[in-house]
Formats: sequence, C-alpha cells, structure tokens
Amino acid sequence: MAEMPAERSETENAIEHEIRVAASPETVFAFFTDPGRMVQWMGTDATLDPRPGGVCRINPSGHAAMLGAFVEVDPPRRIVFTWGWEEETFSTPPQSTLVEVSLTPEGEETVVHLAHRRLRPQAVAFHRSGWEHYLPRLALVASGADAGLDSWRDLEIVTRELRAGGALPPHP
Repeated sequence: MAEMPAERSETENAIEHEIRVAASPETVFAFFTDPGRMVQWMGTDATLDPRPGGVCRINPSGHAAMLGAFVEVDPPRRIVFTWGWEEETFSTPPQSTLVEVSLTPEGEETVVHLAHRRLRPQAVAFHRSGWEHYLPRLALVASGADAGLDSWRDLEIVTRELRAGGALPPHP
C-alpha cells in the first residue's frame, strides 16, 4: 500500500488535506457514502443518504455526533456535505461548515483532496487534528487493510492528542 501522510495547509477559515489511497476512486467514494464502510475508518455509527439534501450524520468517536447534509454527490469524483455538531462544539453548530472531497485517479491510486471550509478560527485546530487522525485510517481501510479499533473512542486518549495538537488548552 502506498500511503503518504496527510499534507495540510490552512487559512483562517479552511483546512486542506491531501492523501494518496491505494484504491480506485469508486472504492474510496463508497467509504464516504456507505454507512457500513464509513464506520470502518470514522465513526461508531453513521446515517448517510448520499443525495443532495440527504442526511449526513456521523458519530466519529462515540463522544459527539456530527450533523450535516449532502450538497453535491458526483460518483466517483466529488462529494460535498455540510458539517457541524448536534450539540454545538468548538463553535461549530450543525450544518455550519462545508467539507469538499475530490477523488482523482492516479495510476492504481486515488488522490483524496479534502477541504473543510467556513470554519471559525477557534475551530480550525480541532478539525485539523480530526482529519489528520481519520484520513490515514481511510487510506488503510480503502486499500483493504484493517485500521483497528479507533484510539479516539477512549476519551482520555482523544483529549491528550487534541491537547498535543493545540486543539484544546493545556491541562491546568
């Protein structure tokens, strides 16, 4: 499997990541639109109705659920959905931000470009840490490997990692 670490860039209101996945765009696309596949890399449960206006609800680590809606679904090239937290977390209410995913074939691999837009400045570090945690898991499962149990299901681990990444204030 050819996996590269997620590269990132950010501006005040957006985060961008790019990662290579050893799988076709069709395979990777399914990991964003099929609930059973989604929870293999992100989520304890997911409700996905991949059509414009359809629900996009994911509980990434079992601690808080994200609620959004699909905006654009163009198999197997592009998926756009809104993102926010059911119980507002990090100044990100339901459907307040936008996640754009483009899938570009490159040989036997797919280049996944993810842009998370409309983030409030205080939410950037948190969401950057989340995508840096989850996108490598996507690369593993989409290539046929097992990502294993998500360490972020343990609240102590996720808190420690978010603090280390600057997404949470240091422990008093």
